[in-house]
Amino acid sequence: MATPIDISEEAGVRSLLFGSEWVQGAMRIARPWNLELEYTREMMVSLLLREDARWPRKVLLIGLGAASLLKFLYRNRPLAHITVVEIEPDVVAAARQFFKLPEDTKRVNMVIGDGAEYVLNGIKEFDLIMVDGFDENAHTGALETLPFYQACRSRLSHDGILVVNLLTRSRSFDATVTHIAKAFDNRALVLPSCESGNAIAFAAAGDPIELSFDDLKESALELKEATGLNLLPTLTRLAQAKTCLNNTLIL
Repeated sequence: MATPIDISEEAGVRSLLFGSEWVQGAMRIARPWNLELEYTREMMVSLLLREDARWPRKVLLIGLGAASLLKFLYRNRPLAHITVVEIEPDVVAAARQFFKLPEDTKRVNMVIGDGAEYVLNGIKEFDLIMVDGFDENAHTGALETLPFYQACRSRLSHDGILVVNLLTRSRSFDATVTHIAKAFDNRALVLPSCESGNAIAFAAAGDPIELSFDDLKESALELKEATGLNLLPTLTRLAQAKTCLNNTLIL
């Protein structure tokens, strides 16, 4: 049975829903390339964690939604090749019709399929894997299991980073965080929850990451100047949460 796709518009924002009130993605019509939802902005903290402004070059997105993450990376990382795995063909069709999905087969590889199976059965490596896949009931299925995260680690390059959108209200939240940490030998960090209840988890493979908050703020200012995305409030929340020792993010 196909997932029911609903499109709504309010106050200049177009939203994608799966037959419920749960928003799966959103776009401000006047600024279609911007990241409208807070959690999508916070997933881009990953861009602060590697000093090379050309990173990432190979990206895997699991879950298309309203194509927000895809469009931001497509516009602001012009050297990146982006693979998107989306299980619902109707979501891809809606993104094309309503959310300005980039039509560039040289840089965007759109795969209709199961994201967990793609990772578990594939061999390609990626610099950045972003996981944002939910059904109409906000369930993630195999995308929250230990074997999946272990497979994600095996698919990351030497400077690879995994980013996962989690829901704190989910009964499986704590277990999922534990799975991520175990798969990456505790090289994992979860940002304080957004107002929406989303919490973004990061995990790293290969080259270690050790960045002071001053370094992160400098990178955030450069990213803001280049893209308009302001991650300084997120860094302030992270510092206030005191989850990083000596004001240093180690991953």
